Amino acid sequence: MGIFSKTASFFKDRLSKTRNKISSSLSSVLSLGRKIDEDLLDELEETLIRDDIGVETTDKLVTELRDAYRAKKIATTDDVIPFLKEHIKSYWPDRDRQMHLAQSGPTVVLVAGVNGTGKTTSIAKLAYIFHQNGKKVIVAACDTFRAAAVEQLSIWAERIGVQIVKHQTGSDPAAVAFDACEAALARDADILILDTAGRLHTKKDLMQQLMKIRDIVARKIPGAPNEVLLVLDGTTGQNAISQAKLFTEAINVTGIFLAKLDGTARGGIVIAIKDQLDIPVKFVGLGEKPEDIAEFDPNTFVEALFS
Repeated sequence: MGIFSKTASFFKDRLSKTRNKISSSLSSVLSLGRKIDEDLLDELEETLIRDDIGVETTDKLVTELRDAYRAKKIATTDDVIPFLKEHIKSYWPDRDRQMHLAQSGPTVVLVAGVNGTGKTTSIAKLAYIFHQNGKKVIVAACDTFRAAAVEQLSIWAERIGVQIVKHQTGSDPAAVAFDACEAALARDADILILDTAGRLHTKKDLMQQLMKIRDIVARKIPGAPNEVLLVLDGTTGQNAISQAKLFTEAINVTGIFLAKLDGTARGGIVIAIKDQLDIPVKFVGLGEKPEDIAEFDPNTFVEALFS
C-alpha cells in the first residue's frame, strides 16, 4: 500500500455519480431475459459512448463482445457486465503508476493544466500527503500571471504546513522556478512542486514559457523534473483528451492527475484517456479536502464503476 492508497469502499463511495449513470444506462439495455443480438450490441455501443468511454474504446469493446458471443464464450446478458469488467481491466497492463522519486536530492514535480481544472487544489493534495508522511515539501508559485493564483497557493501552503517560494504578480515565472530550485537544494527539501500558469493550450507563447521552466529546472537539479503531471478536469469528458494531446506536444507529460472525479458522472473518461493517449493516470482527486487524493488503481476503479 502506497502513501496515497485508499480503500475500495472509498473509491466506490466517491465514484457514485458515474456508477449510477453507468448502472442506469446499462440496465436499460441489458434487461432480464433479453437475448444478445445486433440490436442489443448497437444499443450497448451508443450507451458506452454516452458514458464517456470513448468512441474508439467502445468500438473495441463491442467488437470483442460480439466475437465472444459468436464463439459461445458468453451466452446471456448476465455475462455482459463481467465480460466488460474483465476486458477493461486488461487495458492496463502491469506498469509503474507510482510517482517517480529522485534517488538523491529533491524530487521535482512540474504541474501543468488549464485554468479551472483544479490544478492548485491538486498540488495542495500532493503536498499535504507527502508532508503528512514526514517529507519536507516546498511549493513554488510559478503562475505569476494571476494574483489570485499566488494567493490561493499561499493559503494552501499555510493551511497544510509546507513552505512556499513566490514572487510578485507579473514576475518572470522562470525566475520563480530558479529560486525554488535554489531553495529546495539549500533547505534539503524532499519534494519540490511547481505550479504553472493555467495555460490556454492554444497560446504558443505560454507553452514556450512552460518549456522554459522545465529547462531551467533540468539545469538546476540533475534529473529534474522527475514528474510532469497534467491536471485534467474529470467533469469535462472528451475535452480533457484534446487538452492532453496539446500539452503532450509541448512537454513530456509523465502522468495525469484527474481532478473532480467525485463530482462528475463522466468518470468513464479514465478509460478513454488510457486507450487514446496511453499516458498513465497516476492520481485522482475524489473530494475537496487535502486528503481526498488516491493513486489510480485500475482494478479498484473498474470494480467501483460496475459494482
